[in-house]
Amino acid sequence: MHERLYFKQLLAGRDIGGGDMLARQMVNFVYLIGDREKKEVLVVDPAYDVAGILDIVDADDLTLTGVLATHYHPDHIGGDMMGYSIEGVRELLAARPVPIHVQGDEALGVRRLTGVEASDLVEHSGGEKIRVGEIPIELLHTPGHTPGSQCFYVDNNLVAGDTLFLEGCGRTDLPGGDPRALYHSLTKVLSKIPDDAILYPGHLYAPQPSASLGETRQLNYVFRPKTEEQWLMMFGQ
Repeated sequence: MHERLYFKQLLAGRDIGGGDMLARQMVNFVYLIGDREKKEVLVVDPAYDVAGILDIVDADDLTLTGVLATHYHPDHIGGDMMGYSIEGVRELLAARPVPIHVQGDEALGVRRLTGVEASDLVEHSGGEKIRVGEIPIELLHTPGHTPGSQCFYVDNNLVAGDTLFLEGCGRTDLPGGDPRALYHSLTKVLSKIPDDAILYPGHLYAPQPSASLGETRQLNYVFRPKTEEQWLMMFGQ
């Protein structure tokens, strides 16, 4: 599938939403994952600049067939945050009515934060696979940052949202956060992903935008504790 995989990493505040000061501050990544032959594409965490995202999809002669949401926070899928109103899935659906794929535990949060309807959502469980064209994407339920956080594994690429960054991991002191669950997600759920997989995070919190998972496991301080108790002493709030 490698030859037909279409994959783009877009940095909010640079590649899209260049004039949005909040986007430049939050440094979110938006991803496009598609099938070059079928000319179909999914967008991961569309926020800040819906028109800019759709312009890229159209310029590459692709048809948008759905949204993949890593979690419900407004800087990833839109909504109100810190007094700001962020564009996201609500505005995207107004332009292109496509399904939003969410982990089941995240559905209510997505609806409350964005105002979309239940009928706009497709709820999934961890381990399910969906396809864009003929490209399979595995949905990994990785709670901890939020109850329904999910990562996407496609062609040995891991799009991790706020579950795991190149440096650090998602916060667990926000509503719905659970440090014990995040430890399990990092050390058990993601343990099936090989070291040579490329990690693509939800934010640019490191000098480089991606790295191998093996390098991340070696250098990221969240992997230094060797037991759950040690991890909770360091990262449990």
